[in-house]
Amino acid sequence: MSMALKQVFNKDKTFRPKRKFEQGTQRFELHKKAQASLNAGLDLKQAVQLPHGEGLHDWVAVHVVDFFNRVNLIYGTICEYCTDQSCPVMSGGPKYEYRWQDECRYKKPTALSAPKYMSLLMDWIEMQINNEDIFPTNVGTPFPKNFMQVAKKILSRLFRVFVHVYIHHFDRVNMMGAEAHVNTCYKHFYYFVMEFNLIDQKELGPLKEMTLQMCH
Repeated sequence: MSMALKQVFNKDKTFRPKRKFEQGTQRFELHKKAQASLNAGLDLKQAVQLPHGEGLHDWVAVHVVDFFNRVNLIYGTICEYCTDQSCPVMSGGPKYEYRWQDECRYKKPTALSAPKYMSLLMDWIEMQINNEDIFPTNVGTPFPKNFMQVAKKILSRLFRVFVHVYIHHFDRVNMMGAEAHVNTCYKHFYYFVMEFNLIDQKELGPLKEMTLQMCH
């Protein structure tokens, strides 16, 4: 990453603190393996494929945490320009509005401003990935039956952050010279969810044309 990009994507700008993998754990080794593939300049379509002999749930868990960190970083770079005034509705253009729903305060889908939605979303994802019952960190502890369901929900909601950033804040990303980095993050995310069928095709609609151009 160039110095200019390092300044754009610095730790202070991260919307949430990074979730790290414990050294010496199987998940940490898998994370290193995934990073090595990316750093070696491997084709992203190949880099997302399940390594021989590894478990699908572990591979998905590592990527969910990694994408959470990356999307946090991307949103962190533009969050000062994403306000209740500039983005009173969490949307992806005029056709797509995203409403927030959870198990606690918002039992019904509720219209919120983009920054409020993002804040609730990041809190909710953090709660899921820090929950040992859903994302177990000890080798040998089985994943719960609903793990893939939770992972899919997290990834489809993270996709909405890409949608909002691309449609409403991409001029800011451009001004910072971060376009190539954000595009690479998006392509990596897209190839991963497609490889394992983790997001419903309907959800991908808002960025369909851009994705066709970017990810032949």
